[in-house]
Amino acid sequence: MACSRAQFTKTLYQLVVNNFLAIVAVASIATVLQRAWPVKHDDIVGRLRTLRPVHILMAAVLTAAVAKLRRTRRPKDVYLVEYGCFRPKPCYRTPFATCREHAHLMPYLIDEESVSFALRLLERSGLGDETCVPDAYHYMPPDRSLEASRDETELVIFDAIDDVFAKTTVKPSEIDVLIVNCSIFTPTPVFADMVLNRLRADVRSVNLSGMGCSAGLVSVSLARNILQSAPPGTHVLIVSTEILSSQYYTGAERAMLLPNCIFRMGAGAMILSNSPDHARFKLGRVVRTTTAARDTSYRCVFQEEDDRGNLGVRLSKDLLVTAGQALKTNIAAFATHVLPASEKLLVAVSLLKRTLLSGRAKVRMYRPDFRTAFEHFCIHAGGRAVIDEVQRGLGLSDDDVEASRMTLHRFGNTSSSSMLYELAYIEAKGRMRKGDRVWMIAFGSGFKCNSVAWECVKPAGAGAAADGPWAGSIHRYPVRLPEVAKEV
Repeated sequence: MACSRAQFTKTLYQLVVNNFLAIVAVASIATVLQRAWPVKHDDIVGRLRTLRPVHILMAAVLTAAVAKLRRTRRPKDVYLVEYGCFRPKPCYRTPFATCREHAHLMPYLIDEESVSFALRLLERSGLGDETCVPDAYHYMPPDRSLEASRDETELVIFDAIDDVFAKTTVKPSEIDVLIVNCSIFTPTPVFADMVLNRLRADVRSVNLSGMGCSAGLVSVSLARNILQSAPPGTHVLIVSTEILSSQYYTGAERAMLLPNCIFRMGAGAMILSNSPDHARFKLGRVVRTTTAARDTSYRCVFQEEDDRGNLGVRLSKDLLVTAGQALKTNIAAFATHVLPASEKLLVAVSLLKRTLLSGRAKVRMYRPDFRTAFEHFCIHAGGRAVIDEVQRGLGLSDDDVEASRMTLHRFGNTSSSSMLYELAYIEAKGRMRKGDRVWMIAFGSGFKCNSVAWECVKPAGAGAAADGPWAGSIHRYPVRLPEVAKEV
């Protein structure tokens, strides 16, 4: 009873505060009209009849001109027309038993302690037995050749592109701009040229590299800037992936073993447009945060060689702290644009109390409830600890982060494409409704934290959701993840 009463009070507070300006405006206008403008209805009709047609025409033209000027000064809206994901076949699966067997067969893991450490990392990673790796990883030792990497690239990229075009009426010939991102592996010609080879020559293209797992949202930000200055009806194709074949670390340094354990093959494709025709989502706020000016942030995810010359990515022990700091900075900028007035007021009151009572009492800052601004959250499935940290920082429930945890369990860390797998999970579960708002949060080397807000215009149909990357497995989710010790 007390809980329902508190919930009612909170709902009433939000309703009043969020609509306070509208309530005051309506009341003020009504008062002014009643007291300062004592004109009767018959008088208004009489005055309208005395107006000449030319005056009415001039007023209409002026009104249309003002409306047109306002529309031209406002940035164009950007829409997500459709998205698709690479769905790996069962032959690429790498269950824990296979990983354990391969760990003992790897020639570079020369001692049992290194093998045990790698297996403990995998046990607590949150990955299930259906995650997939490319053919190159199934060789002992893994095939790190350029040819293997190109084969993986063509497999995942074109499968994702075929998937997105199969779901929409947009044709490949209607694509005007292409953006492809892959963090580490960048061959010559680049991935964008590989895709253009199957499209057409006059498509403008951009190839992003080195941006880490946040490159997908960086691409969305770039596409938004292009579309807001492009002619109406322009289409941008974004392809996000991470190629694993050439990146397998063949050393034994613990700080560089984690990417081998949690990264899995995957790719996502999105079609964005500045036309609302057939749109699925409308793009909201985009906020990018980079903390590379700090040395600890710059080096917390760092590609380098170990003492024996083996190339890999070193993850600093300060990674979670760095991610938390970047998230706080990003939230501070993002929250002002997306939170309702009721939450902003509570934050302001909390800040005022802390300022006035400084030195006399310890006042905790109010943590805003982002569930008042968003119905769904897509947190980059970078690892179990990353999701835990964001959940604690934002005060989210287990239901709020279910899509992220289940994506990590089913597909692993697919880098910049992971949030599309999470969005597909929400839709496959039938939870997306028209008007629902989605917050995507991604982290990347540098160190970066990026946020993108979407509003659902048209949820996926039952058939489209069933044909996505979760086809054949969505009925088994959510699964219960085992509790693991935090020490590695």
